[in-house]
Amino acid sequence: MPDEMILREQKDGVLALTLNRPKANAFDSAMVAKLQGFLKDAKRDDSVRVVLLKANGKLFSAGQDVTEFGGDGHTNFRAHLQKNYNPLILQMRQLEKPILVAIQGATAGAALGIVLACDLRIGSPDARFVVGFGGIGLAPDSAVSLMLPKIIGLGRAANATFFNDPITAEQALNWGLLNAVVPSEDLEKTAWDWATKLAKGPTYAMGISKRDFNKAILPNLEEVLDYEAHNQDVASKGPDHKEGLAAFLEKREPKYMK
Repeated sequence: MPDEMILREQKDGVLALTLNRPKANAFDSAMVAKLQGFLKDAKRDDSVRVVLLKANGKLFSAGQDVTEFGGDGHTNFRAHLQKNYNPLILQMRQLEKPILVAIQGATAGAALGIVLACDLRIGSPDARFVVGFGGIGLAPDSAVSLMLPKIIGLGRAANATFFNDPITAEQALNWGLLNAVVPSEDLEKTAWDWATKLAKGPTYAMGISKRDFNKAILPNLEEVLDYEAHNQDVASKGPDHKEGLAAFLEKREPKYMK
């Protein structure tokens, strides 16, 4: 995978990682591995005090690139998640440095899990959040089943999951999913301003605070990720996923019969 799929920039204690895979910034396994590598470096590098995650293009990320699975319905989702998203989400939560994300346009599926694993979230007015998994007959993974209800409440999370309707930027702000909404033209500057301010702060103490938050409200994160992987494998073998994936690849409405 070309390095250009994730751009890296570091200044003033901030490591900025920019998703740069046109047109949807969809993740494949190589892109996830690249992000894991950058976060591993950030953990070891004392000059990195804050990680800023952002994206080029009109949207943040469409999530997993389903074309990587080949469309034959034989993907081992448990193995896929255990290799890719489960360790990535754990890595993000266990990185004892703040992670700030700037979001424009849509964020869906596994990318929603990545966004929820960040510590702070800033969005533009056109930011929207789609659970997405139901669109291809799957259940949430990447800790979405844990993090989304924790942040916005179980009823709202169920609504977003079952109907697959987008959560708007205004809703996300009111429900605590976003920490701030800023004009689109100011998103980049605001994100850098926040990240730079964080980098000047007591990031060691912030890291310990993050450890406390994990213990207090996410003590079962690893267990949930493993359970999601198991259930996703079950869902992937059911009729809903077969029909949902076929409809997605054929660009038509799915016809669920069971």
